[in-house]
Amino acid sequence: MLPIDAAAHSSRWRRRHPVDKAVLGLGLTLLAISLPPWPGAALVLVTALAVLLGPAGVPGRRLWRAYRVPLGFCVTGAATLLVQVGGPQGLVSLADDGPLRAGELLLRTSAASLGVLLFAFTTPMSDLLPRLVKAGVPAPVVDVALVTYRMSFLLLDSVRRIRDAQAARLGHTSRAAEWRSLAGLGATAFVRSFDRATRLQAGLAGRGYDGTLRVLVPEAKVSVRFTAGSCALLVTLAALTLVLERALP
Repeated sequence: MLPIDAAAHSSRWRRRHPVDKAVLGLGLTLLAISLPPWPGAALVLVTALAVLLGPAGVPGRRLWRAYRVPLGFCVTGAATLLVQVGGPQGLVSLADDGPLRAGELLLRTSAASLGVLLFAFTTPMSDLLPRLVKAGVPAPVVDVALVTYRMSFLLLDSVRRIRDAQAARLGHTSRAAEWRSLAGLGATAFVRSFDRATRLQAGLAGRGYDGTLRVLVPEAKVSVRFTAGSCALLVTLAALTLVLERALP
C-alpha cells in the first residue's frame, strides 16, 4: 500500500462521507485556480496546510513526501515563464515580467495541489469508487477502476519482491547487470500480471459474475454541519481575498 493510501485509511476523517471532504478539498482547489494569485492563492495555500496538519491530522513528514512530487512539477512549469524564445534580445532571453508570472503560477498550482492532497489524504479510493455509481458513473467503469486500483498494489508488491531477489543474486553490481535485471523485471512483471488477471477472471466466473462487482462500503452520511462549515470557510477566504486585494498595493 502506498503511503498516501495508508494515511487515508488511518485518517481522522476516514468515517466522514466523501462529499464532506470533496466540498472542502476540491473547493480550496477551485479557489486557488479562480482567485487572484496574491493574496488569494497564498491564503488558500496557508489554509489548506493548516487543515492538513491540524484537524485532518496528516503527519508533516508524510505530507512532504507526497507534496514534493507535484511541487516539483509546479516549480518546473513556473521556471519556463522566466525566459522567452525569440525577440530583439536574442534567441533565448529573460522575460520582462517573467518573475511575476512565474510566482503567480507557482502560487496557484502549489495551493491547488494542497487542496487535492487534502481530499486524497482523507478519502481512501475504496470508499470513493463504489459511491460513484450513485453519482451516475456507469458501473462497468467503476468496476474496472476498482480492479485496477487493487491489482496495482499486487503489481507493486511483485516488483519489489523481484528486485529484492535480483539484488540478493548480485543483479545490480554493474551497469550491464542493471540492464539485464531491468529487462527481467519487466518481463516477469508482465507475465505475472497476465497470470493474475487470468486467475481473477476464472474466480469471478466461478462465483457467478454478472457484470457488477458488489463490495461493502462503510456507512456514512453527509454531515450538514461539516459541509456548511466548509462552505463558510470558502466564502470567508473569497471575501478576505477581495478585501486584501483592495487594501494591499
